[in-house]
Formats: sequence, structure tokens, C-alpha cells
Amino acid sequence: MLDFMENVPEIPLAQWTSDLTDWITDTFSFLFDPIQNQFGDFMEWTADQLAAIPPIIVIILVVIGAFFASGKKFGLAAFTLLGLLLIYNQGLWEQLMFTFTLVLIASILSVIIGVPVGILMSKSRIAEAIITPILDFMQTMPAFVYLIPAVAFFSIGMVPGVFASLVFATPPTVRFTNLGIRQVSTELIEASESFGSTGSQKLFKVEMPMAKQTIMAGINQTVMLALSMVVIASMIGAPGLGRDVLSSLQRAEVGTGFVAGLGIVILAIIIDRFTQSLNKPKK
Repeated sequence: MLDFMENVPEIPLAQWTSDLTDWITDTFSFLFDPIQNQFGDFMEWTADQLAAIPPIIVIILVVIGAFFASGKKFGLAAFTLLGLLLIYNQGLWEQLMFTFTLVLIASILSVIIGVPVGILMSKSRIAEAIITPILDFMQTMPAFVYLIPAVAFFSIGMVPGVFASLVFATPPTVRFTNLGIRQVSTELIEASESFGSTGSQKLFKVEMPMAKQTIMAGINQTVMLALSMVVIASMIGAPGLGRDVLSSLQRAEVGTGFVAGLGIVILAIIIDRFTQSLNKPKK
């Protein structure tokens, strides 16, 4: 049935994509190079400063934070204490700091970009129609594919790792922000308008507070997705626990890989519980 396709010339989609990537790399090298150098240095400096703090001080502060974040319950605090002590005991503290830096910066950038884009989608059906397919593309494209333009634009290191994490992790924040604002009661919107609220007052004093729980749920998903990119980002030179996992995979060192992977799991649980605590209603 597809015999007629034999006479149709093949569309050079791969060549077009390569040419476009080369053009972007050459045209915007004045922008990519400073980002790679300056931003990369900043990330490494941040990780080094975190690693320079005595681990026991960091552990105590995080455990105290976990205690209050969990509503003064000892379960999360105990898990945080034991988990961080285990990571330190296994000699993975410095790698943990690099991983945390990568996740932190990728998450912050994703939120800075995602929340305004989500607000734009909630206010404009045209913007929603344009951005939604882009988000679908970003979420369904295999994560490994993001490494190709990341390396083309920023070479190797932490910066391309953050770039790949940014593309992969931003959609939940955008979608949940859009959803949360659209779900705000029309009665509340009309009431705020009847009191003469401006557009910005209506957004920041009514819509955003009412949509807070939904938006925070999206941010939580963004942080988790950024953390899930740690191992993949290590394939393009990003340091941290992911590099140990990748190295263990290449050398078939099951034990070493398991310990590094366990460190990622512990960090993921701690971050997840902290971000979820921000979304709980205050008593």
C-alpha cells in the first residue's frame, strides 16, 4: 500500500536539524561562550563553597529544617540525619554538593521561566494554543536527545547539564501554573474586579494565592525531574553522584553504583519532603 512512497524523495530532516544547530551555535556563540565560562565557574564556585562548609554543620542545619518542615515530627528528621551521615560515611559528600548545586540551579531557573509562561498561558488562549504543543514536545522527547544540543551549544560540564535539566523539568511548572490560575473561582475574580482591583493586583493578591497549592505541586514535580536528570547529565561531564553511577556502570562495579544511586535516592526523598512541606496549609 505504501509503494507510491518509493517515488517520493526523502525529506532531509536530519540534515536540516544539523544545519540549524550549526547555525545557532555559530550565530549565538557570543552568548553561549560567556554562559559556559562565567556561569560554569559560578556553579563550580557554589558547589565548592558548599563542600567547604563542615559536613556536620550542614547535616545539623538540614535536620533542624526537616524537623520543622515536617510539623515538628521526628520521622523525617531521623531519616535526614541517618541518610546524610550514610552519604558522608561513604565518602560521597563532595559529589552530593555538586549534585545539589546542579538540581538547585536547574530548579530555580525552571521556576523563574515556568511560572511567568504559565501565567501567560492562563491569560491568553492563543499563547496556550502555541505553547502547549511545545510543552508536549519537551515532555515526550527522550531525555538523552537533549544532550545533543546541550553539548553543541555549551560543550561539556555542568552548564549543558543544567540546560538539559531545564528543558526536561520546566513543563510541569508551566502546566500547573496555568491550571491553578484557570481553576480560580470566577466569583472571586468578579469580586476583586468589583472592588476596583487592577490586573496585577488581581493576579498577585487573588489568583496566585488561590492557585498556590497547584503551582507548588508543579514546582515539586519540576525539582524531581531535575534530579532525575543527574545521571543523564553526567554523560556530558556534569559532576556529582551521577558521574559515580555512570562510572560504575561502565566498569560493572555493582556495589559502587548502588551506593551512589542510594545517595541520589536519599537526596530525592529529602528534597521531595521539603518541597511538599511548603505546600501544606499552615495550622
